Amino acid sequence: MQKTNIAIVGMGTVGTGVAKLLLDHGDRTARHAGRTLWLKKAVVRDLSKPRDVELPDDVVTDSIDDVINDPEITVVAQLIGGLEPARSIMLQLMEAGKDIVTANKALLAQHGAELFTRARELGRTIAFEASVAGGIPIITNISQCLSANQIQSLEGILNGTSNFIVSQMDEKGASYEDVVREAQRLGYAEADPAMDVDGTDAAQKLAILAHLAFGASVDWSDIPCDGIDGLDPADLIYASKLGYRIKLLAVATLAEDGLELSVGPTLVKIGTPLAEVRDAYNAIRVIGDAVGPVFYHGLGAGQMPTASAVTADIIDTAVGRTRLTFETLEYFCVDQPPRVKLRDADTLIGRYYFRLPVSNHPGTLAAITGAFAEDGISIASVIQHESGDDSPSDQPVQLVVMTHEATEGAARSATTKIEKLASVTGPVVRFRVKG
Repeated sequence: MQKTNIAIVGMGTVGTGVAKLLLDHGDRTARHAGRTLWLKKAVVRDLSKPRDVELPDDVVTDSIDDVINDPEITVVAQLIGGLEPARSIMLQLMEAGKDIVTANKALLAQHGAELFTRARELGRTIAFEASVAGGIPIITNISQCLSANQIQSLEGILNGTSNFIVSQMDEKGASYEDVVREAQRLGYAEADPAMDVDGTDAAQKLAILAHLAFGASVDWSDIPCDGIDGLDPADLIYASKLGYRIKLLAVATLAEDGLELSVGPTLVKIGTPLAEVRDAYNAIRVIGDAVGPVFYHGLGAGQMPTASAVTADIIDTAVGRTRLTFETLEYFCVDQPPRVKLRDADTLIGRYYFRLPVSNHPGTLAAITGAFAEDGISIASVIQHESGDDSPSDQPVQLVVMTHEATEGAARSATTKIEKLASVTGPVVRFRVKG
């Protein structure tokens, strides 16, 4: 049987999982690839660090040159996170004649055009299924399996860490800080979980999906984005009373005047598929003009789900399937103008959930409804619990407002006006409502 020599650069959580699959299940990968996938080198930063996989002594190295200078290694799983040195190493590897498999969504979202252009110039390929949604094969499905369709919309839970945090807060009533610590203990969250909880990770993944599904050329930092780092348990309780759950939702919707992109906490109706996605799972709902709605659900975080996607890309690259799709689909091609433009965020239409801490005085509700009316926002429902008989008259109470459809610009304007009212005692919470 033929042999393809593989290297792994970066032996963190995912790299260790890939090594396990290649070493422990070589018969399985050989059966699918029609050749032996031989792990020849694994590049690590610290040779003395213990690892959860047994590697032969001649495989482990702390020098990237051992891979760059070995012409027998033709496929490299580049699993270093961040932008640098990941970008420079990927360029060096391609210039040395290696085809690349990566899970680094931040690198692709920021430098995709440069890296893919260079790969085409060098006759190399980049496979990146694991960069979005862990074990869910969403890249392949959008770029290949649904290629007969014009994708009309996709909406999904793209960050397993944030979904785990929200699910635990919702189901157990735990505090945000306690759940973040638990996510770190379980390996779902990094020591610094900022990119997961502030929406950055989901926005980077959405930028990649928007390019594949709609031909959009968008900087992820231009996507309107809010995270769950400021989520108050009170909003989970109120959402439940209204028949909703809160999810960090990434949305891309194609309209006649352009593409809507957004990431933020969103109220999703209980009983619908996205509302029932729990713990570290991801889910993506795609609507195509021919196929209609399709739903993908699976683990979006964790060692083995992501390693599964990386290893599948290694197999496709070794067999030659990646080269066929890479040359045909022209991912991140700078020579092609974007097929769609982004819509003005202020024109986006949706329903909204507002929670306002207000003073318990006559005329408060009238002032607030008047502020909504000034921006043409119609109120669908209001929740205000009665204060106790022994509650101080100056103690704030929570007012929850659900609106009918309004533009994002109107909702933002109304938020600013309401926060300036003397009867409003703190910041206004505003989330979009799905459907």
